Amino acid sequence: MTAVWRTARFEIDLAQACVMGIVNVTPDSFSDGGAHASTEAAVRHCAQLMEEGADILDIGGESTRPGSPAVSLDEELARVIPVVREAVKLNMPVSVDTYKPEVMRAVLDLGADIVNDIWALRQPGAREAVAAHPSCGICLMHMHRDPQTMQAAPMEGDVVPVVREFLSEQAHALRALGVARERITLDPGIGFGKTVVQNFALLARQRELLAAGMPLLVGWSRKSSIGAVTGIEAAIERMAPSVAAALLAVERGASIVRVHDVRETVAALAVRRAMISQQQGQELQP
Repeated sequence: MTAVWRTARFEIDLAQACVMGIVNVTPDSFSDGGAHASTEAAVRHCAQLMEEGADILDIGGESTRPGSPAVSLDEELARVIPVVREAVKLNMPVSVDTYKPEVMRAVLDLGADIVNDIWALRQPGAREAVAAHPSCGICLMHMHRDPQTMQAAPMEGDVVPVVREFLSEQAHALRALGVARERITLDPGIGFGKTVVQNFALLARQRELLAAGMPLLVGWSRKSSIGAVTGIEAAIERMAPSVAAALLAVERGASIVRVHDVRETVAALAVRRAMISQQQGQELQP
């Protein structure tokens, strides 16, 4: 498996797990209630996550919580473009969470590094939009149905082989357009059309998803499945179990964890690295 994620401006070292900080430029986010919906607040949040130790910023202008309505192209562009324009000045990798090819092209033209697509580039023109770029990074995610209906009729049965085959197929289709393997990461889509049991099956058997030979990007942060097993109803109060889930994902081979609580996740991963360094007889690094 590649140890580098090649993106538009950066080659991201995946030898150690990376933390992707979430920047929701939406008024209806399930996790933060629209706290960063304005351009100014979102840009401040980008700088804060960078200071807290994020390796990548992930900017999104459309909520994908279950049942959320779709956002028009013009509205998404109005939300995302001003934030991306400022975020690329921070000299760190910038990802944009979108499934619209028009948004992909616009943010890549501004200097964004990564396209993070819940639809795995299945919308018309999306594959071509990223394939035309010489080096942008791409994350392909598995989603059952769509955000409006995915939890109304979630998947049935053993989802692990289904998710593995889907991600392999989408990656193969992208590589057939000339996209290098080093540009692609895969996301099992925790909470996107799966039951609580299925989500935890994907965590328990996550190493089976590594068979495709591409890095895994995993997002457990504040998800409802965490609330279901902990009894914590408010998403914003699920920090501790979210960090635990991120650590478990890294233990099972995830290269990138997508999180809201960057400082706490970075600290937890530092503890893990300290333990591993002692196992390997290395000196501790601050």
